[in-house]
Amino acid sequence: LCRFQNALLTLPLMSRFVVTLCQKLGYIHVSPRSYSSLGLFGPLDGNIIGGGLLGVGMTLTGSCPGTVFAQVGAGVRSGLYTLGGAVLGGIMWSCFLRSAITSLKSKGRAAPAKSSNLSIHGALGISQAVAFVGVEAIFAGAVAMISALGLVKTRGLVDPVIGGLAIAASQFFSALIRRTLLGTSASFEELGDCVSWLFRGGNGKPKSYSSMVVVTGMIIGALGLSLASHIPQVPSNGPHLGIKRLVLGGILMTIGSRMGGGCTSGHGITGISLLSVSSFVSVAAMFVGAFSTAALL
Repeated sequence: LCRFQNALLTLPLMSRFVVTLCQKLGYIHVSPRSYSSLGLFGPLDGNIIGGGLLGVGMTLTGSCPGTVFAQVGAGVRSGLYTLGGAVLGGIMWSCFLRSAITSLKSKGRAAPAKSSNLSIHGALGISQAVAFVGVEAIFAGAVAMISALGLVKTRGLVDPVIGGLAIAASQFFSALIRRTLLGTSASFEELGDCVSWLFRGGNGKPKSYSSMVVVTGMIIGALGLSLASHIPQVPSNGPHLGIKRLVLGGILMTIGSRMGGGCTSGHGITGISLLSVSSFVSVAAMFVGAFSTAALL
């Protein structure tokens, strides 16, 4: 959870710039992310519950649905166990949970959100520029406080801010080439759809493989940087954390991210750059779930 905090100031600013530029050039046409509802207690209940489960999984594994692929590429052994759990979670989601939640949602009474309320500025009735400056100020304050108190000590192949700029660059490349923005947790659902398709004897062919291709590129990129870098490898921590804990965390990460309609990339990077209400709620729930789990452990 803490490894991307120093990049929080860089990512929304650069990603917002990338999204605005690509929209002006006509490469993409994106709206704020919609609410994820389970039909239990409100239009954002899926974002709250899903984000909380994702935060729990992140604390159990020391990873997220995006960084797990970088861990695997860099040779961090815990990432392999986490990825195995996340794949299992994707199969569970595609084969069983998705249809159950769809049925539950159809019985719910939550009214659909108005399109004007999907963004922070629309919900608050302020200008887009004011909303973005306010968000950046909050992130700047959070990063300054974290740095001043020494709460986070990261260790990686590149500086977190440089990593944030690199992720923003990949956002730009994705918009130009794929005509869509970044998101990684959908890859587990796509893989689950493939497994479901095979078990059904070829019925219900998966609609997309795009996210699976993207995360494969993430593994290759992390492997290349790891091999080219002279910095020692991050220690393998699989046995220290416990294989069962890593697998369980991986399952929760996938189920939580699909329930909430996104993960730290789909909501934390893309959704926040679009000033989506659902993304801010999801990210807040991730932190609550993560810190609560850390306190219990």
